Amino acid sequence: MEYFKQMADKELVNLYLFGNNEAFDCLLERYKDRLYRYILYSVRNTDLADDLFQETFVKAIVHLRQGRYSETGKFYSWLTRIAHNLMIDFFRQESGCSVVSNEENGGDVFEQIDVVESYMEAELVNEETLRDVRKLMEKLPDNQREVVFMRFYQDLSFKEIAEITGVSINTSLGRMRYALLNMRRMAKENGLSLEII
Repeated sequence: MEYFKQMADKELVNLYLFGNNEAFDCLLERYKDRLYRYILYSVRNTDLADDLFQETFVKAIVHLRQGRYSETGKFYSWLTRIAHNLMIDFFRQESGCSVVSNEENGGDVFEQIDVVESYMEAELVNEETLRDVRKLMEKLPDNQREVVFMRFYQDLSFKEIAEITGVSINTSLGRMRYALLNMRRMAKENGLSLEII
């Protein structure tokens, strides 16, 4: 297993496709904690998170064997996309609701990119501030909370977020913009002085 730990994701995928199951075990070990945290944070139920986590890796195996993995993307982003789609499917089945989006609000959110990019980049060092931000995040609509979490707690780019969530980069930026506006409003209402938002 130590030999495989030094390999890139692409190499491990290729080895797995040629029958080396230990290569896939290495990929699983590499990403399992990070992926599980993402799923658990999104669904907030450990039993459901366990099921979705397992189903994500089962789907990943099936997709790999069917040759449906693109080497141009990052393996973790690809896994997260599978998990995201499974969560969306689950919640749609449970509630019969469609996903709400900000697309109808219009406007060119690229004008807001400076605000978005500076959001927490350099200032998320203070633990107390992080706790306050986390509390505010919990109150955001799901699609806004998800983009904030993926951007600042998983350190994904807006391009990766867009690929994982199946929306355009413009929509991802828009969700971040609305999340910032909502968090600023909530901070003000709660008397929090959070300069980062």
